Amino acid sequence: MIGSISAKLYSDNPTETLYHYTSYTGLMGIVESKAIWAGDIRYMNDAAELRHTADLIKQETARRISDGHDNPVLLNSFFDWVSHRITNGHMLFGASFRANGNLLSQWRGYSTHGKGVSIGFSPDHILDCANQQKYQVGRCLYDPAAQQNLISDVLDSVETLAATSTDNSASYLDLFTCIEEDLLRIAAILKHPSFQEEDEWRIVSPVVTDFMTSSVKFRQGTSMLVPYQEFSLKDAANGRIPLEHIFLGPTPNMELSMNSLSLYLTKEGILPVRGLSYCQIPYRLR
Repeated sequence: MIGSISAKLYSDNPTETLYHYTSYTGLMGIVESKAIWAGDIRYMNDAAELRHTADLIKQETARRISDGHDNPVLLNSFFDWVSHRITNGHMLFGASFRANGNLLSQWRGYSTHGKGVSIGFSPDHILDCANQQKYQVGRCLYDPAAQQNLISDVLDSVETLAATSTDNSASYLDLFTCIEEDLLRIAAILKHPSFQEEDEWRIVSPVVTDFMTSSVKFRQGTSMLVPYQEFSLKDAANGRIPLEHIFLGPTPNMELSMNSLSLYLTKEGILPVRGLSYCQIPYRLR
């Protein structure tokens, strides 16, 4: 069923250094709190991916109805419910990592003023932290054909559940509610194919059904308050935050920037295993 679809999506484990792009302020916050902020996925910069999942479901339901499906009410009800719940339902938190720590498209976003870094973590450490906090680690899926097949499997599961359900209501609300958590986890790592260059891995929280009793916090965003959770990066053995490597993004003062970054990390007692590297991308003031 849909639970096995979700589980399969999160079955791959990263084997290479995972990089998190951020600003100097973000780096200092991570180092000093020993945690990263996992934002509510609906409020993330690329939150349109949730709508992308809804669009994929819309396309598949339309195709099945056009082909003469014998229960169009079920399919239309499911799409209507998804359209509302995927952005107005339970909360899900995530943070992004990249397999490539020196990606021009990311520097354009995080080094506008020459203040970007990408922080590299051991994949085993991220997996350990995720297991301790009941998060999952998933590799984002970009391939259109694979996405289409996956959504087809989701619709097959919904149809099977409806056929065996004792819920005789026309809304199928109880049926849809029981798959909401798995559907959110699936939506969290389906991304539009245009983002494929990023090769993103994402940590994804347990679904939060009652934010009043959870560890949800709020920060100021560009134009609104943004919910988030703190994802601890502490090493379970010594309470430190182990870093694998750091790239410094394009900056007009490479030597001074590398020096001050090194001094800061040393003062904080952090020595990345593979040290610091400059991205080697020329800085252009914009």
